[in-house]
Amino acid sequence: YIADVRRTDPSLLKAGLAEDSFGRNVAEVTSGIAERNGAVFAVNGDYYGFREKGYVLRNGYLYRSVSNTKYPYGEDLVIWEDGSFEVIHEDAYTAEELEEAGARQVFSFGPALVNNGRIQVIEGEEVERAQITNPRTAIGMIEPLHYIMVVSDGRTEESIGLPLDRLAEVMLEQGCMVAYNLDGGGSSTIWFLGKVLNKPTTYGDVFEERTISDILYVGY
Repeated sequence: YIADVRRTDPSLLKAGLAEDSFGRNVAEVTSGIAERNGAVFAVNGDYYGFREKGYVLRNGYLYRSVSNTKYPYGEDLVIWEDGSFEVIHEDAYTAEELEEAGARQVFSFGPALVNNGRIQVIEGEEVERAQITNPRTAIGMIEPLHYIMVVSDGRTEESIGLPLDRLAEVMLEQGCMVAYNLDGGGSSTIWFLGKVLNKPTTYGDVFEERTISDILYVGY
């Protein structure tokens, strides 16, 4: 599932939190968060609540400043006030520095798929918590205010999912100069105008939304 998103106002690309609250034990399905926030379109975020570390900055507010630089973590996506994307490493910046510099969102799942128009992952590369093929969610920027969001099903007879290198190829084929891997697996969900479009599944036998910490959405 590929969404081509074009906005005139960078503030309309937003993040939503489960139950409108920050916390490791706070979770809600993507559709619920999207509907409550008046979203038009949404995908799952980075499921920050699954981890105790990694920067969490949402809609300009810093929630967590504890870095997580142990491989394969620490490679973050920053969405700036002008709607541009940048891949940074938590070794290079504190969360407070990113906040002061005008970051609107900081996601800390990863890895980066494309940077400066070049694929950043190689065949067989994986984050330690993922299988080789999986349901996937990714977001990319063609240019500021022009975005691509991709969700792939997986773990079923109809779709085995995507490895990271193929996901990166998809983002590059769509014209992304920067692209970033968000939480996948059972979290991968794409929602549009009140309807979940894909088939979220954790094990391939039950199709239902997983409760997660956060979403990325387009609103008014």
